[in-house]
Amino acid sequence: MFNINKQQVLDAFNFRSACRKYDTSKKISKEDMDYILELGRLSPSSVGSEPWKFLVLQNPEIRAKIAPFCWGIKHPMEEMSHLVVILTKKNVRYDSDYLRDSLNKRGLTTEQIEASVARYKSFQAEDMKILESERTLFDWSTKQTYIALGNMMTGAALIGIDSCPIEGFHYDTVNQILADEGLFDLSEYGISCMVTFGYRAQEIKKKSRKPTEEVIAWIE
Repeated sequence: MFNINKQQVLDAFNFRSACRKYDTSKKISKEDMDYILELGRLSPSSVGSEPWKFLVLQNPEIRAKIAPFCWGIKHPMEEMSHLVVILTKKNVRYDSDYLRDSLNKRGLTTEQIEASVARYKSFQAEDMKILESERTLFDWSTKQTYIALGNMMTGAALIGIDSCPIEGFHYDTVNQILADEGLFDLSEYGISCMVTFGYRAQEIKKKSRKPTEEVIAWIE
């Protein structure tokens, strides 16, 4: 069904490492960047919530404003080809209009929607206990965005594009700067993380991983 084989996927995983220095002379094409973003959009999420938005932050003035607060980006802001800020939807409760709208878009009947809402209530209140505060609910939504993050980085590696996930920044300050720029409403969204994309300027030291026997256990 697919032309790609298992070894090619493993090669891409071995190729992918956190890139800290990008080649400024090489930029990602619009076609390739659209492909990477589509991998994020198509990613799975708990109860089909899709609680994300992807801001492709190419504006140099806005990049410069957040640069002093992004210590996790080790190079000048203009060095990477693309910077994606991943947003998390806030207050994705079982009874929110946001989740109900997602159910409506699936073409469910009224009875199916009400059954799903009841199931989600039990899931959020009892199974995961994430309704205790806005923060626990936000953290649950943020987990979903990391699925999209991983898919985008892996998909980029499959076509030879480098990336680096970024959590090293002052969240309150960067949230406020981007909100003040009118990029999103702080009452609706908050930053989950960032990710840089581009082409490495030099070889990256082979990454270290724990051996198989330390991280995988078969229970038969």
